[in-house]
Amino acid sequence: MTERPAVTALIDTVAWVLIERGRVLCARPTGKDVFYVPGGKREGAETDLETLTREIEEELTVAVLPESVAPVGTYEAVHEPGAVCVRMSCYTADYRGTLTPSSEIAEIAWFGYHDRVRVPPVDQLLFDDLAAAGLLH
Repeated sequence: MTERPAVTALIDTVAWVLIERGRVLCARPTGKDVFYVPGGKREGAETDLETLTREIEEELTVAVLPESVAPVGTYEAVHEPGAVCVRMSCYTADYRGTLTPSSEIAEIAWFGYHDRVRVPPVDQLLFDDLAAAGLLH
């Protein structure tokens, strides 16, 4: 049995799960090759809602409607190298505005389950749950 290295750090993130026609919105940050479910790291003592609304406005230039926010689940996965654990608290929410990548986002795309290999391990866990629920095709 292969021993897993000790976790060296925890990255606490919040993500927005926007699903349309069996696909989930993903974003590729400028300078990166990997797509992620939109969202980001908590700053200081921010709540999940504060982190979600700030990050989505910064990345996609839309306003999350706070009254529509609903939890999807929380996922954790170790990203190697470095044995960094990423915790991703996921929420659905309605929004106001037009989805437009900001300067920190190079590209947005709608991913189906077959695109699972193009996202990090923690996002893959979300993809698995969405597919099992019949929400991701």
